[in-house]
Amino acid sequence: MHDHAHGIRGADNRRLLTISLSITATVFAVQLAGAFWTGSLALLADAVHMLTDAIALVVALIASAVAARPADDRRTYGYQRAEVLGALVNAIVLIVLCVTVAVEGVRRLIEPGDAEVAGGWMLVVAAVGLVANAVSMWLLSAAQRRSLNVRGAYLEVLGDLVGSALVIVAAVVILLTGWTAADAIASLAIAALIVPRALGLLREVVSVLAESAPDGTSVGDIRAHILAAPGVAAVHDVHVWQLTRGAPVFTAHVVVEQEVVDAGRSGLVLAGLQECLAEHFDVAHSTFQIESAGHADRGDAHR
Repeated sequence: MHDHAHGIRGADNRRLLTISLSITATVFAVQLAGAFWTGSLALLADAVHMLTDAIALVVALIASAVAARPADDRRTYGYQRAEVLGALVNAIVLIVLCVTVAVEGVRRLIEPGDAEVAGGWMLVVAAVGLVANAVSMWLLSAAQRRSLNVRGAYLEVLGDLVGSALVIVAAVVILLTGWTAADAIASLAIAALIVPRALGLLREVVSVLAESAPDGTSVGDIRAHILAAPGVAAVHDVHVWQLTRGAPVFTAHVVVEQEVVDAGRSGLVLAGLQECLAEHFDVAHSTFQIESAGHADRGDAHR
């Protein structure tokens, strides 16, 4: 019953993510066209912001689909690293686009006479983006409470909602005062919103590819839990990494007491350790090599 319900929720989440992606991609196209039509750099920056959300939703969909896809003899871990490679390209593209927008924004502040912005159409297009983001947030609001994957997409859409609001404020200022520098200032503010996310994504990708321990995972705590398990004498060669976000992998050599081996209880110790990691550290994929106390590797027990 639990697995069946989990499968239904997964399908529902993918459906909601697909609808949200369709909305976001459509508004991205509208804002991109509107940016060139109105001459608004803020709209272009917000279109880039929408692009980040669209890519985040695609990544969320891929993660959801990959989670249900079995591994094969060639790709024994499945296709989860494809998400990491996609995120790497995403981060690099976003950083390049943000730098381009920032440079143009500064240029327009220095030479304000060069830029003409159609404030009315800018306001209309930004309002469309605001409404679309609000609809996407509403669609994801319930699912994001029970899925970290959807939660990430929800927060991305929330960030873009703020970007659309900044464009609306800039458009209103231009309409009321004619001060076109508001457009450049809004574009810089939106770029400032995107850069930390892009850099954070790049840092996460590098961490995954370097096979570092996931953020928030304490190898010392895991080692302490293993050593506290009944029948465990020592543990060594402990390794923790992740295939992609939310998919940690753990391996270790565990030395058990000789009487545990003699009594044939090594399997019970193994099952207990795997349950411990899944329950306390959310590590679903763990591999242990069980060794007796007289094993030749015992001297490496504290490595």
